Amino acid sequence: MTSVAGKTAFITGGGSGVGFGQAQVFAEAGCKVAIADIRQDHLDEAMAHFEGTGAEVLPIRLDITDRAAYAQAADKVEAELGPVQLIFNTAGVSIFGPMQNATPEDWEWQLNVNVWGVINGVHTFLPRMLDRGDDCHIVNTASMSAFVALKGTGLYCTTKMAVRGYSECLALDLADTRVRVSMLCPGAVNTNIHEAVLTRPAHLGATGYYGADPEVLAHLKDVISVGMEPDQLARHVLKGVEADQFYILPYPEFRETLDEIHGRVMNALAKPEDDPDYAKRVAHGVPGGKRKEG
Repeated sequence: MTSVAGKTAFITGGGSGVGFGQAQVFAEAGCKVAIADIRQDHLDEAMAHFEGTGAEVLPIRLDITDRAAYAQAADKVEAELGPVQLIFNTAGVSIFGPMQNATPEDWEWQLNVNVWGVINGVHTFLPRMLDRGDDCHIVNTASMSAFVALKGTGLYCTTKMAVRGYSECLALDLADTRVRVSMLCPGAVNTNIHEAVLTRPAHLGATGYYGADPEVLAHLKDVISVGMEPDQLARHVLKGVEADQFYILPYPEFRETLDEIHGRVMNALAKPEDDPDYAKRVAHGVPGGKRKEG
């Protein structure tokens, strides 16, 4: 996709943070933009920003874990802005602490939003994209936590590693279509993701961690306040989409860590000369992980 101008984009979490940065940048690039968010106050603030800019932006109140509501939102957007050719599965939530403290509700909340939210977005829009046969693009937001496990990030890390696997396989399955896939993996971003607990459903409220504790939220905000600005991150996304790039990884500070992780993996991986059955498996066509990615 050499240019996104004139395309219709649907962005989850578009009322703030990473999603709002994407809305700004892709609107500036000439897209019609639907911003979907669970928080009405964030939608209102985002629309106030776009007032008078001339950008064609449509706010949609949406809980991305609700598949029926997602389908209704897609119908509304395509009726008002035209067929969606760009889907950004950006919305996500986080909570941190030892995995042994997690409740089933902690797990369900994280999985519902961070994994099912992405799947629901693809499930809703991909059949429409394939039926129309347009040049389209799906951007799934994972995290550097899709590659790097850190103490206290177990729930979040699990969901983001799931998004990585989902996105990599989706890109392979769609390789012969006109739908491309990118996976964005942010590190620290100066957003309000620390407020995610404010949108947690009441029926999943039982937690082994923290709630809307002002001191905890202030600490979490301080940690990410030095992160990349959302619009700066979104410019990397725009470049990646226009170049049909799968991995969007604009955080060089992770190079040493990833080199170390991949080094440990390769050191642990058996060598062909040490396995007498290696040649037989290869000759028989047993999958060995060869693949083609952008």
